[in-house]
Amino acid sequence: MKINKLNSIILLGLVAIISILVAQLLWTKEAFTIEQKKLSQKAHIALLEVAKKLYEGTNHELPFQNPVQKIANDYYIVNVDNEFEPDILEFYLKTEFKKMNITTDFEYAMYNCQSDEMIYGDYISLYKKKAECKKTVYFPKHKNLVYYFAVRFPNETTYLFSSMRFWFVLSTALILILLIYVYSIFKLLQHKKYSELQRDFINNMTHEFKTPLASILIASKYLIEQKPIKEDKKLYTYTDIIINQGNKLNGHIEKILNIAKSDYAPLELKKESILIVPIIEEAIENIQLKYPEASIKIETSSKEYLLETDIFHFGNLVYNLLDNAVKYCNEKPEITIKFTEENNCLKLEFIDNGIGINPKKISFIFDKFYRVQNEKSNEVNGFGLGLYYVKEICSLQNWKIKAENNKEKGVTITLSIPNKK
Repeated sequence: MKINKLNSIILLGLVAIISILVAQLLWTKEAFTIEQKKLSQKAHIALLEVAKKLYEGTNHELPFQNPVQKIANDYYIVNVDNEFEPDILEFYLKTEFKKMNITTDFEYAMYNCQSDEMIYGDYISLYKKKAECKKTVYFPKHKNLVYYFAVRFPNETTYLFSSMRFWFVLSTALILILLIYVYSIFKLLQHKKYSELQRDFINNMTHEFKTPLASILIASKYLIEQKPIKEDKKLYTYTDIIINQGNKLNGHIEKILNIAKSDYAPLELKKESILIVPIIEEAIENIQLKYPEASIKIETSSKEYLLETDIFHFGNLVYNLLDNAVKYCNEKPEITIKFTEENNCLKLEFIDNGIGINPKKISFIFDKFYRVQNEKSNEVNGFGLGLYYVKEICSLQNWKIKAENNKEKGVTITLSIPNKK
């Protein structure tokens, strides 16, 4: 169900991306057309004013109501039906184009009655010197006109694109956002694929281990009960080692399975109201069976602390914290579990006398598969899942957990739990 939902979201996202890109292309095309029409209108008005200027002081009026004709997108002709000087024409063209804010290069030519052809005038550039300007553009003769001039905008397309800078910046930003979205979706799918492969591998691996391990444990427990084994101290010790190490390996496998399961679906907590001090005392007894030399005490003013939690997972949480504290200690382990109440919270502090943690790495100790490299790393077996499991249980119940080095030696891990008495 979750996979189908994710696929639907991705499909809708891709449809939205394609729709936005199509709309963006249509929008840009429409904006270009609008800018082209605006330039055409401004050029038409400017050329009409030039024609009027050429007739000023000649005792003649314009022979046509609209003498300006657009031959092509960048090519205009103006019928004035009267002789005029090229210098005057150039002056008027510059003046009117400036008034209409037409800031692109242009070139002009005019019809010569004597030679019966268009005489090239000049290339007018706002940004280049005349020596740098090209003068090779062809102006065809108009067969129905006698006195007229022509104007061409050789860089019209470039000018129109430059006037749309804002639209292009906006479009580029939108395309970048869409590309980031597509990349994020790609990485999400890639991560999902790798996560599924990892989970399947862990599940298959651990299940393959559990079957032969169960057989080894059953055989070892049967073997240790045999009279010849009990009478031979060495054989009894070796068999006991096999059982202890087998149980330890079985615990690691169960831990990996639980973590793999929690990655796929959140752990389900069966909460009930329990007295937590007896649960902690039971965890202490189990740890001391494993590590008889460990000294663990509880500092509390009351044994009546009630907590809404899952008794199984809370017991595992305490056991993991104590087990970790004992394993990373170079001397006789001394651990104190201290209860305090502060700001309507019950605080459980697990204070040990271990080797401590590098301050730069202490923030990573709750990450999955993370193990701090120190003097005990090679001696201590594990997968870096114990404290990750503890953090997961705390997160599911909205408890806060933090770790900090003690002033002298060791580490204190503090659980902040909503107080219920």
